[in-house]
Amino acid sequence: MKKRDKIIYWIAASWLGLGMISTGAVQLFRLKGNGPGSVDSMTHLGYPVYLVTILGVWKILGVVALLIPRFPLLKEWAYAGFFFIMSGAILSHIAVGDTVIEMFPSLLLLILTVVSWYFRTHSGTIVASRNIVLATQ
Repeated sequence: MKKRDKIIYWIAASWLGLGMISTGAVQLFRLKGNGPGSVDSMTHLGYPVYLVTILGVWKILGVVALLIPRFPLLKEWAYAGFFFIMSGAILSHIAVGDTVIEMFPSLLLLILTVVSWYFRTHSGTIVASRNIVLATQ
């Protein structure tokens, strides 16, 4: 991996982690206000309040998965989760007729997710499972 690629990765991953931790904390503690991920923002999009807590937990666990060494499959799942959460947020903003300014935080986090994923260090293959033994009686 080139030095330039490492720098791009760490900048994107750092901002992604900070964004997911901050919005995840807002959601986990069900903070009110107009900020991204807040209870008011989510109810504006038509989602139930209990979903806010679930998303907050998933975001924080996703950042933990990206920070721990090894476990490449877990990291891929975290990136996939971030991609689905942020693309879903953008589509939700579009569905209710929000402006680009209102969907900008979600769009930025989606871009950071893709950039961070693209420039990550990876071995090329992921072994998903070991030998599977079926026991019969």
